[in-house]
Amino acid sequence: MHLPDFYRLENARLGILGGSGLYDIEQIKNVEELSIQTPFGKPSDKLRVGKLGDMEVVFLARHGRYHTYTPTDIPYRANIWALKSLGVRWLLAPSAVGSLKAQIRPLDMVVPDQFIDRTHHRPVTFFCDGAVAHVSMADPFCPTLARLLAEEGERLMPEGRQIHKGGTYLAMEGPAFSTRAESKLYKSWGCSVIGMTNHTEARLAREAEIAYASLSMATDYDCWNEEEANVSVEMAINNLRENAKLASQIVSATAAKVASLRPASTAHIALKDGLMTVKERVPIATRKKIDLLTAPYWGAFSNS
Repeated sequence: MHLPDFYRLENARLGILGGSGLYDIEQIKNVEELSIQTPFGKPSDKLRVGKLGDMEVVFLARHGRYHTYTPTDIPYRANIWALKSLGVRWLLAPSAVGSLKAQIRPLDMVVPDQFIDRTHHRPVTFFCDGAVAHVSMADPFCPTLARLLAEEGERLMPEGRQIHKGGTYLAMEGPAFSTRAESKLYKSWGCSVIGMTNHTEARLAREAEIAYASLSMATDYDCWNEEEANVSVEMAINNLRENAKLASQIVSATAAKVASLRPASTAHIALKDGLMTVKERVPIATRKKIDLLTAPYWGAFSNS
């Protein structure tokens, strides 16, 4: 696809949001840690900028490197804004999930293509306080980036484990796990996995015109499967540790593909027809906050 000149991807970076159990990727070299203050507060942690093969990457632990943020309290807007400010145009999001389907076994992985939102307490847009934008979320995960992630995952999965292409991610508020009734309800809806973070990131990434894909790592069967042990922190942590090394390998391999292809995405021009408020009617304070996102369309903000 053709992108406007202002969105050339030659020097764009790949972002990686590490989840539970994945607080670093050892393969990233020449790491520089940056503290960034955003109009939406501080990100979850320092952002680590380095090289993953031939690709410049930015790594951020969504819960903080010591896991100090609950899924509700993660500063999602600050995280996405900071990644965007560092030139991130593709974003990979490994995360722990529970399986809602028998065929998705613990230690399997899923690259979802849809989600259902059951969260209640999170800001899910940059556009408020006098500015309105509507972006398309029909396909909330970038199909091209998801395909690359799934292909590399399929190539690297060890015998006896599987990567599942496509599926619906049910986003719950957390931090407690589901009740059995909730788990059975979400399973009856045809959902594939249940997690607590990816939907919020995907929405904000789309507004920031960043292509986003999830590597959902199944740790358990949630609690719908009464033939299996109910999900516990101990079970989840043990499977998280086993998943982390493989996830790092899959992310590294996908980074190499992104470096060679630098794929354009419809996400990269998501705001093109989505900005509803005319810029002259947007309060100055709001214009300043969203200038990073709107400058390609409205021009860089200036007080003069």
